Amino acid sequence: MIKAEWFYWLVGAVFLAMAAQMAVDRSNPKRYGSAAFWGLLGACFLYSTWVVEKRAPAEPLGVAVLAMVCLGGFGFTGRGVPRTTTAEERTATAARLGSRLFIPALTIPLIAVLCASVVKDWRIGGEPVLETGSETILGLGFGAIAGLVVGMIVVRERRPSVPLHSGRGLLESMGWALLLPQLLAVLGSIFQVAGVGTQVGKITEALLPDGQKYIAVAVYCVGMALFTVVMGNAFAAFPVMTAAIGWPVLIQQMHGDPPVVLAVGMLAGFCGTLVTPMAANFNLVPAALLELKDQYGPIKAQIPTAGALLVCNVAIISLFAF
Repeated sequence: MIKAEWFYWLVGAVFLAMAAQMAVDRSNPKRYGSAAFWGLLGACFLYSTWVVEKRAPAEPLGVAVLAMVCLGGFGFTGRGVPRTTTAEERTATAARLGSRLFIPALTIPLIAVLCASVVKDWRIGGEPVLETGSETILGLGFGAIAGLVVGMIVVRERRPSVPLHSGRGLLESMGWALLLPQLLAVLGSIFQVAGVGTQVGKITEALLPDGQKYIAVAVYCVGMALFTVVMGNAFAAFPVMTAAIGWPVLIQQMHGDPPVVLAVGMLAGFCGTLVTPMAANFNLVPAALLELKDQYGPIKAQIPTAGALLVCNVAIISLFAF
């Protein structure tokens, strides 16, 4: 049986290899900080196996996370110049291949879907080929490996070091923002355990006029958007606002249709994702990768869309949930 843990080890090994590259890259003035940041991340992927199996304490993982926060927060990470193809070579390759450049990217979801829908039923000696419950994760891992191989074939690249250096350059370009979604998701869980949603619900119920379901809908949707702006992740805001307003007020008290309330409520949170720098992987990272002069350019362009969608979400819940 192929286990998902094996792919976590592979991811950790890749991060460690890239960290080693960063440590010896003299073009990066902060190469030791960058190497420490990504090296700690890679080590966490490997060490976590022992923590899950109860063979090692979890505290070192917490120390590693705090160290990574300090390295990223205090500016100890930087960018180097990866040893890969030149801009002229990439431009010439893109012109030669055209739309065939999309083949490696499309390979990833194709393999993932096949693993999640077909390969999951395969058995060898009565045992499943893929670890039960992890078929999608394993499919994504297999898809990434297949996409890399297909990509190297398509662009006729024979040097395995080139994609590794290119990946390292991408990591350095995105920086600590790559991990922000995971950190914010953890923050949402902490808020939920701490009872933030319950307290927000008590305040909301005290302020909302009785029976004014449309006002409650607006408060729920706007609250989802605002909490997402603060937390940077709609998935982190969802348990807080749903525990506060969505479930107790709109569904239990006003008998709203749960699928409509909860699905569209999540979509309202994504309106906040469009307008917050906290959602760095959606807004700041693209600006950095495209080398835009205004790092907040994507947010400014998305504000009208976010506002229009938020109004539509309020209208959809009001019309179809009751």
